Amino acid sequence: MKGLTLSRVVLAISMLCLLHSVCSAAAKEAPADSQKKDASTIEAYYFHGNFRCNNCFTIEQYSKEAIEKYFPNQLKNGKLTFTAINIDQPENEHFIKDYQLYTRSLVVAEFKNGKQVKWTNLTKVWDYIRDRDAFYTYVKTEIEKALKGM
Repeated sequence: MKGLTLSRVVLAISMLCLLHSVCSAAAKEAPADSQKKDASTIEAYYFHGNFRCNNCFTIEQYSKEAIEKYFPNQLKNGKLTFTAINIDQPENEHFIKDYQLYTRSLVVAEFKNGKQVKWTNLTKVWDYIRDRDAFYTYVKTEIEKALKGM
């Protein structure tokens, strides 16, 4: 009788340990799942074509430099990305309609849960092309607004 009771106790403890480890594993996975559901990112796109003038190269360069200077942590953790896209390539032509592009542009797009929720065309980059500091400040301010909206 004692042997039978002891084996039941061992079995019960084993089952509790197994249940605990399964529950612990599930609890550890939950935050990762909730992060995916709440994932918000900012995409900074510089749109250019096959023909690129000096101003076009400058806008891309200044945009990239400003983003790297002011947002290194967000770039590193994936909350912010910068991508140059040639809209003259057939697979990228949809961006012209998507963002109502009429010239070479820097667009800041906000995504939540993988879906775009807002975008802004930073048209003043053309106004600040001859003033690097003003250009940087403009890009920094607009991206900070987008990050606050996350």
